[in-house]
Amino acid sequence: MTHAEQVQEFHYRLPHRSAGARPGSHPGSSLGAGQEFVSHMNLHDRPDPRRLDLRASLRSITGDWLVRVNRQKVGVAVQALVDVSASMAFGARRRKIDLAADFVESLAHSAFRVGDALGLRAFDHAERADLTIPATLSRGLGNVMADSLRQCDTAPGGIEGLEDVVQQMVGREALVFIVSDFHWPLDRLGAVLDLLSHAFVVPMVLWDAAETEPPHIDAIAPLRDAETNVRRTLLLRPKLRSQWRDAVADRREALNALFAAHDLRPFWLTGRFDADALSDYFMEACA
Repeated sequence: MTHAEQVQEFHYRLPHRSAGARPGSHPGSSLGAGQEFVSHMNLHDRPDPRRLDLRASLRSITGDWLVRVNRQKVGVAVQALVDVSASMAFGARRRKIDLAADFVESLAHSAFRVGDALGLRAFDHAERADLTIPATLSRGLGNVMADSLRQCDTAPGGIEGLEDVVQQMVGREALVFIVSDFHWPLDRLGAVLDLLSHAFVVPMVLWDAAETEPPHIDAIAPLRDAETNVRRTLLLRPKLRSQWRDAVADRREALNALFAAHDLRPFWLTGRFDADALSDYFMEACA
């Protein structure tokens, strides 16, 4: 996706009011120059003659001059936390890191359209400072982020890198996308998610069809672990193919259960990024 017209746009919203002060397009909890009426207040207590409500003042039994008090819409901070470990370089037709870049480019375009600043933080075994982009509101930000991901060098990684990134976001309200294949032991992921309790977190699980579905015929398959580089040769017979599918199903179930325990629902990506499906995801989350 090299041209702006090719970038997909999706629509997102948060299921709660945001406490931000910067004007934007999301329902906010602060009072200001918005369109959502909250109540009337005495002009003396809220001296803003521009919002004087003459009809309400004339009806007031106390004879006070009343002003309209509204809630303002606000911008939210958006962060993309992207796994650039070695397993993300795998893909039968397209690398998972390229799929992640497609998503980030769409996210940047979508965030700019609603006036939200977007930041990128990448990690393998630690945070990748060379790929970090502070939260910025810029029309061309998506191209920069996507190109940096597509061209980056991958390295063996683990959840330690995500821990490094998240430690710097503790207590911050934000919309956070964790973009990864989550191919690491899950025993520490719950603690990481707890650190993001102030944020609305969307786990973006990127898997490739070659990972989830074994070959359909009996064959000798040379396999390599993308993270450890360990090589094995397996004879793929029906029993082993069945075990392969069962292991994938068990892993999916374990991820779904862990996220559900933290009141989160993952968005699964396989093959290509579907912006409409992600829009539907947010519609269901906020219903």
